[in-house]
Amino acid sequence: MDARERLTASRTGAAVLRRVRSEVRKLGGAEERATTSQVAFRRRRGFAYLWVPGQYVASDVPVVISLALPTHVRSSRFKEVVQPSVGVWMHHLEVRKVGELDAEFREWLERAYQGAA
Repeated sequence: MDARERLTASRTGAAVLRRVRSEVRKLGGAEERATTSQVAFRRRRGFAYLWVPGQYVASDVPVVISLALPTHVRSSRFKEVVQPSVGVWMHHLEVRKVGELDAEFREWLERAYQGAA
């Protein structure tokens, strides 16, 4: 089972994946790749990753969206922010319902999208 199948196994995961796809299309589109662990949206490099935390740890969160941003964005909405390499900050957003993908999220997604060009 790949990550796309895991995401779409829950109503929330399926809705979040559809919304992210829609928002990425509005930005100009990107390649979508599914592996066993995540669904990645990529341009020259990856910028948004959706994954199911319950695959790894006990969690009631249906989906996490990890955004690769060029700077550290401070927001209480992020569960965790890490810097895996110079100029890349991974921001992990736990999503419990699709309505959480609001204007603020779309701004973050657009910044990640532009940074991956």
